[in-house]
Amino acid sequence: MHFSAIDFLVFFGYCAIILGIGLFIAKRKGTGDAEGYFLASKALPWWAIGTSLIAANISAEQMIGMAGSGFAIGLAIASYEWMGALTLLIVAKFMIPIFLDKGIYSMPQFLGMRYDERVRSILAVFWLLVYIFVNLTSILYLGAVTMETILGIPLIYGIIGLAVFAAAYTIYGGLKAVAWTDVIQVSFLVGGGLLTTWLALNAFSGGEGAIAGFIELFREVPGHFEMVLGREHEFYYELPGIGVLIGGLWVANISYWGFNQYIIQRGLAAKSVAEAQKGLMFAGYLKLLMPLIVVIPGIVAFGFGADLPRPDGAYPWLLAEFIPVGLRGLAFAALIAAIASSLASMTNSTSTIFTMDIFRVHFNKKASEKTLVVTGRIVSFLALLIAVLVAPQVENFGQAFQFIQEFTGFVSPGVVAIFLLGLFWKRATANSAVWAAIFTIPSGFILRWLYPGLPFLDRMGIVFLFLCTIMVAISLYESSGKDPNAIEYKTHMFRTTTSFNIGSIGICAILAVLYLLFW
Repeated sequence: MHFSAIDFLVFFGYCAIILGIGLFIAKRKGTGDAEGYFLASKALPWWAIGTSLIAANISAEQMIGMAGSGFAIGLAIASYEWMGALTLLIVAKFMIPIFLDKGIYSMPQFLGMRYDERVRSILAVFWLLVYIFVNLTSILYLGAVTMETILGIPLIYGIIGLAVFAAAYTIYGGLKAVAWTDVIQVSFLVGGGLLTTWLALNAFSGGEGAIAGFIELFREVPGHFEMVLGREHEFYYELPGIGVLIGGLWVANISYWGFNQYIIQRGLAAKSVAEAQKGLMFAGYLKLLMPLIVVIPGIVAFGFGADLPRPDGAYPWLLAEFIPVGLRGLAFAALIAAIASSLASMTNSTSTIFTMDIFRVHFNKKASEKTLVVTGRIVSFLALLIAVLVAPQVENFGQAFQFIQEFTGFVSPGVVAIFLLGLFWKRATANSAVWAAIFTIPSGFILRWLYPGLPFLDRMGIVFLFLCTIMVAISLYESSGKDPNAIEYKTHMFRTTTSFNIGSIGICAILAVLYLLFW
C-alpha cells in the first residue's frame, strides 16, 4: 500500500504526540511510589477511566482479529462487544464497590484477603502466564502482521518496533502514563476506525454513501448479519446459537471485565466509587459502538469477495484497497493506537501482579516503595522481551481472536467461580477455591478431549458449573457457618447515582433494539 508524505506525517505525528505525552507524565511527580506507579495515585476521573478501558480492550485482537472473524463468521461475533456493555454495568454496580472498599492493588490481592495466600499465588501465576504467553504475544503478532501488510515491514521487525514503542513510556511512567495517553489513543482509535468503516461502506455502494453501502451489504450477504447461529452453521462451534446469550459467553465476559487485572485496574485507580461506576458505564456506550469499527469492515471485505490467505488479513486488505492517499496515515494511526495502548496496559498489569502478589509476598515482604517500583519496571521489560520471542509462533493458529478466547477459556471458568462465590457466598472456603483453581484447566482439557465437537463457549459454561459444584460441596463439608474471611457488606454499598441508573437503562434499551433487528 502506498503511503504519501501526508500519510507519513500524520502517522509519525501521532507517534510523537503519544511518546511526548507519555514521557511528560512519566517525569512528573506521582510515579515514584507503588500507588502512583500501579494505580495512578487513585486520581482518575470517570472519562479517563472509560476511555482507558476501551483503549486497553480494543487492540489488534479486535481491530485485526475480530475483523477477521467478521469476515469469516459475520455480525454474530459482535456479541462479545454488545454483551460486554451489559457486563460492565453489572461489574460497576455489584463488584467495583467491594474492590474499592478493600483498597486493593490487584485481583490476586483480593483473593488473598477473601481466602488465603495459596489462592492468591495460584491465580497470580495463572494470570501471568496468560498475559505474557497469550495476550501480549498475540497483540504483538497481529500488530506486526498489519505493519507487514501495509508497510512491507518484516514480521519480526514489526514485533520489535511495537514492543519498543509501548515500552518507551510504559516502563517508566506506569499506569498514570498509560491511562492519560489512552485518552489521546481512543480519539485516534474511534475517529480513524469510523473513518475506515465509512469509506469502506461508501466504496461498497459505488460512491452512494456509507448508509447506502450498509443497506447494499446487508442485501448482498444477509447470512453475515445473523446474531444467533443455528447448529447447521459452519461456525456454530465458535458461537453456539442461543447458548452465547445464556451460557459460556457470560463466563468469558464476567472474567474479562470483572476480575481481569488488565481491565479492572482502571476502576481501582478511580477517585471514588461513583467516578468508577460512571467510567464503566461510559465504556459500555463505547462498546456498543465498537462493532462498527471492528466487525463491519470484515464483513465489507467478505462482501467484496477479498481473496485472503487468512481471515485476519481482512482489515489490512481494506486499508490497502479503499482508504485514499492522505487518509491512510490516520487509519493506520488508529490501528497502532489500539495496539500500543493494549500493549502498555497489559505490560503494566503484568508488572503489578508480579510485584504486588509474587515479589512482595514471597521474596521481600518489607520492600520499600522505591524497590517495588523498580521491580515493576524490570518485570515490564522482561514480559515484553518474552512476548517478542514467542509472538512469531502465533501464526501457526487460525483466527487469532478465536485463539485468544479459547485458550483464556481454560482459565476463565475457575476465575469466575472463585470470585463470584467469594464475593457473594459467605460460606465459601479457601480449600474450595484452591481445588477449583487446580481443576479448572484439567477439566477444560478433559471435556475437550471427551467431546471435541462441543463448542468451547458451552464447555466454559459446563466447567464453570462443575467448579461451582465442587466449591459448594467442599465448603459445606468443611464448615457449618460463615467463613472468617467472608465479605461484610456495608450499608448502601450497592446504591448508585441517578445518572448511572438512567445511563444503564439506555444501554439495555439499545441492546434490546440491536438484537431484535439482527436476531
